[in-house]
Amino acid sequence: MQLRRCAALVLEPCERAEFQLAGLLGGGTGVVTRREWLARAPHLPAAVAVEVDDLPLLGDIGPDDWQDDAVLVARHGAARVQRLREAGLLIDDAPGPARDADEAVRAQHWHALAAVVHAASRWDGEDAPRSMEAHGIANAEGLRERYGPPPPAVRAAHGGGAVLPLPRADPDAFDALLDARTTCRNFDTGALLGRDAFARLLERVFGARARVEAAPGFEVLKKTSPSGGALHPTEAWVIVQRVEGVAPGLYHYRPVEHALERLAWEGDAAALRALARVAVAGQDYFADAHALVVLAPRFGRNFWKYRDHAKAYRVLALDAGHLSQTLQLAATEQGLGAFVTAAINEVGIERAFGLSGCVDGPLAVCGFGIRAATMAKSEFDPNRRVWTRRVD
Repeated sequence: MQLRRCAALVLEPCERAEFQLAGLLGGGTGVVTRREWLARAPHLPAAVAVEVDDLPLLGDIGPDDWQDDAVLVARHGAARVQRLREAGLLIDDAPGPARDADEAVRAQHWHALAAVVHAASRWDGEDAPRSMEAHGIANAEGLRERYGPPPPAVRAAHGGGAVLPLPRADPDAFDALLDARTTCRNFDTGALLGRDAFARLLERVFGARARVEAAPGFEVLKKTSPSGGALHPTEAWVIVQRVEGVAPGLYHYRPVEHALERLAWEGDAAALRALARVAVAGQDYFADAHALVVLAPRFGRNFWKYRDHAKAYRVLALDAGHLSQTLQLAATEQGLGAFVTAAINEVGIERAFGLSGCVDGPLAVCGFGIRAATMAKSEFDPNRRVWTRRVD
């Protein structure tokens, strides 16, 4: 059998505090600190605990060249080699789930550390508001009490140099649009969003404005937001809940045709709302949006150019930020409410849309729709451009 190490691997020393009654009865605090090593790899669903004596073996084999397992067994023992192979940290040359998952990571040309960070930061089944409430940080007062005062809103003067005042421009229509942009937490769940408004927003934000063949077989799209390398790898996956003339369900937006491709979905409106809630990690006020858009880059599209590049993953995060701001401005211009959140359950989204995490995984979720007539959930609107009257 031939073996090699998995494509990306980070070994993390950890300390875990555990309570043991025997220690307390013996006159101690009862708190025992246990040290262990965790192996993190993007093709595995969770970190793997390894022994200190496993580290020489993991350092004795590389991720690219195959080695005969007999050599490793002679050096480190058959049991250790077998255990690390079963854990998915050593990959053999036979077809199987571990090798398939590892090959999928390799095929995208991930930077190893970025791949581990992406995999380790994905959520599954998290309820963000409930967690914040449990920790007493669901509002500004709780944050201040638990963490003390935050760093100042504006950086202090640096170097003591002269400060040059700049002229202020007269506000115009674009300034009014910028001032009216605010995160919506109050959607009208009893109204249907017009089909034309829905279609116009998708076209403005995600539609292709032009197509250019930069080289044979290398097509580049022009969109309304910038993208690293002009590659536009971020796809829009849509949860439609209440849109006139569009059946509730899951869709993939096709930017060249300006069309929605309907995906298989079994469930009623309540099940769709439950999926929306899972997608935004329990943020019910966002789950009420008429339509939610998952921003999920195809990593291989970006990494094809920026192979194993330390900045490539950062560029994908910027892409999602650009698209979300364009969506918020486009929605505001139409008098709609909008939001963007990175507090999402990536794993649940991947299951629903048939995505694979390391190939085309979600980075953020946006949403938009008709605002409610009253503010039931507090919104940050200090200049009162959206909620003009006092709300008690």
